[in-house]
Amino acid sequence: MADAPLLTLDPGNPDPMGIARAAALLRRGGLVAFPTETVYGLGANALDEQAVAAIYTAKGRPAWNPVIAHVPDVAAARALTRAWPAAADTLASVFWPGPLTLVLPKAPHVPDVATAGLDAVAVRIPAHPVALALLRAAGVPIAAPSANRFTQVSPTTAQHVQASLGDRVGLILDGGPSAVGIESTVVDLTGPEAVILRPGMIAAADLEVALRGTGVAVRTATATVSHHAPTAAPQRSPGMADRHYAPRADVWLFDPAQQPEIDTALAARGQAAGLVIALLSTTTLSAPDATIRRMPDDPAAYARALYAALHAADAAGASLIVIERPPADDRWAGLRDRLARAAR
Repeated sequence: MADAPLLTLDPGNPDPMGIARAAALLRRGGLVAFPTETVYGLGANALDEQAVAAIYTAKGRPAWNPVIAHVPDVAAARALTRAWPAAADTLASVFWPGPLTLVLPKAPHVPDVATAGLDAVAVRIPAHPVALALLRAAGVPIAAPSANRFTQVSPTTAQHVQASLGDRVGLILDGGPSAVGIESTVVDLTGPEAVILRPGMIAAADLEVALRGTGVAVRTATATVSHHAPTAAPQRSPGMADRHYAPRADVWLFDPAQQPEIDTALAARGQAAGLVIALLSTTTLSAPDATIRRMPDDPAAYARALYAALHAADAAGASLIVIERPPADDRWAGLRDRLARAAR
């Protein structure tokens, strides 16, 4: 099967004919990969059960893993829910369009396949002009997990999508590199608290500031399910697999204080193990045969660079990626989550 055609669009002025072509394909039940500010998504009509099921088939995604419905405005988000708490209005007004997903009680017409059979739907408004143009032209919500095979590194360029899903999608829209670089923060608002199900670049402190004075507390949940489980209990958020966002290479994580141990382990592994790529911010490893890539010390810049670095390591045929853990503070929580799952 041939790779999907790739259509390059100027994010500042997306070609209406190209957008119309992609929108028509979505309305016919096809799959379109498109850029968002977080990562590239594999899109289908969120209200078409067969189309959403095709996402799962293309990705090899287990049925317990729900997808996020992308919409162009708050009215479209509300139309997918049967309850819209005041906290949703507050967070939407502050963070949308942007990398925040809200989990809310679902409307009856949302198919169960999009929600892993749960009575809640995940929704967000993306902050990418190509994504917004596509949503408006399609006239339907677009279910869109990351456009890659299940457990693999998420794509931040159209070329990453081609390498992973090129023969499994109808059309790929190229809108340039994703500006955020990791997946959205997911917040469950189905109860009295705002529960972070998946951390991202909108941190807990950001949510607390937005919700100050509302009486809604913010807490973080921890949930993990085996990526091998074909019939695990449905999860309330995507991104809960124990192994996720993972390159083909082995991944070792270490704290700066563990540098001597890592040096010893690398020496024991030896050259026969193949190429080693180290992603570092502060330390210097004693690994003369390794390719060293320095990572930014700013979390936003680190997020923009991370998945591209992991894709590059895979493309170079690395057998091992050694990564210094980011700082243990709230602004790095989403990155620490992604790296922990990649290393399992």
